[in-house]
Amino acid sequence: MTQKQGAGVAAKIQELRSEHRALDEELQNMANDPTFDDLQMRRLKKRKFFLKDSITLLEGRLVPDITA
Repeated sequence: MTQKQGAGVAAKIQELRSEHRALDEELQNMANDPTFDDLQMRRLKKRKFFLKDSITLLEGRLVPDITA
């Protein structure tokens, strides 16, 4: 991976982390609201898990494979 590609991947990771944090805050606010929509909360949780998986995948691309 070139340095430019690595920078692009790192920027995407930051973007996904930001969205992940925002979803976490929104989910916490929903949990404190007695009138929250259960279906909406499940959708947000699925999106949050998808983001976490995407972040993990992209972080794996940044770390070079080193054979021992």
